[in-house]
Amino acid sequence: MVVYECNLKLVNEWAAMLTLFIGLIWIGGAIVSNNVVETIQPIANTIVTAHQFELVDVEFVREGQSWYLRIYIDKPGGINIEECAMVSDELSEKLDTMDPDPIPQAYFLEVSSPGAERPLKKEADYQNAVGKYVHIGLYQKQDGKKVFEGDLKEVTPDTLTLDYLDKTRHKTVTIDRKQISQARLAVKF
Repeated sequence: MVVYECNLKLVNEWAAMLTLFIGLIWIGGAIVSNNVVETIQPIANTIVTAHQFELVDVEFVREGQSWYLRIYIDKPGGINIEECAMVSDELSEKLDTMDPDPIPQAYFLEVSSPGAERPLKKEADYQNAVGKYVHIGLYQKQDGKKVFEGDLKEVTPDTLTLDYLDKTRHKTVTIDRKQISQARLAVKF
């Protein structure tokens, strides 16, 4: 029978180093993602606005083993697949000719409409959503809820006012914009 002796101090030091290493990998991924978005956003915006479209959002995310550069575009009346393909072709060509390469790792480029549940990111998005049905997620509970869905009634620089249905009763809630973790248009069922 073999008995292994273990120095507990050494094990704890290795565990701490492994935790730090994993943390740095995660933080590194977030930094890579932010840097790519900051680099690509003005390039994509130039291409998109040249066609009188709106650049809604840019994401660079890792899903499983793959990276995805997602460009969301729109225009009044909606964007179609040919317009998405045109922007994808132009952006792909521009990115392929840049030196140094702004995205050194392999990635998939996706250009699409933001869809029916368009995110609300910019001030104009919130203003355009007044009178529409929205989904608001919060960092902390307010009135016992972290998620509200209802009609957006008013937008100020500091707050949103929402009319929502609580079971069968209509209620109004005013939400501090600093507490909003996510906001988007929603489909009412």
